[in-house]
Amino acid sequence: MQNTTDMARKPLTLRGWATPLTMGSFFLMAGTGSLMFFWFGSGLLAVVHRWCSWIFLVAAGGHIAANVRPFKNHLKSGIGAASAATFLLFFGLSMWSWGLVTKPGLMKPVIATLADAPLDSLAALKREPPDTLVAILRQRGLARQRRSRCAISRCGMGSILKRSWE
Repeated sequence: MQNTTDMARKPLTLRGWATPLTMGSFFLMAGTGSLMFFWFGSGLLAVVHRWCSWIFLVAAGGHIAANVRPFKNHLKSGIGAASAATFLLFFGLSMWSWGLVTKPGLMKPVIATLADAPLDSLAALKREPPDTLVAILRQRGLARQRRSRCAISRCGMGSILKRSWE
């Protein structure tokens, strides 16, 4: 067994950093992705998942570079080639919505429509009296104009529309 002074003198190799970083970032991506899939948890899950995926990509690229021969051998096998082709196909197909309105595509027109709605209509959607909605908006630092004629976007309240529904 080597002592710690011998290990400390060794230069950091590609395999020395890429493999542990791939493992750690995989656990992070798997954990945050699973929690987001099941709508469990809140906070910075999506932000951490999105931005730390870059760490995973760099680490996986380093891991592949450190293990290029085994990687090529896996791609030559039937299961390796089929797996790579399948997931590349899934990736390509995921670029289109196929006529479905997905969450990110759905939120923009809904928020734009709600931002132009009169406060009375928004209050009805929230099932609150209009004066209660005005009070909620005031608590969040927003002044109002005339209640029934003012739309969120025209009153300068569009930036907090989403937060007012939380």
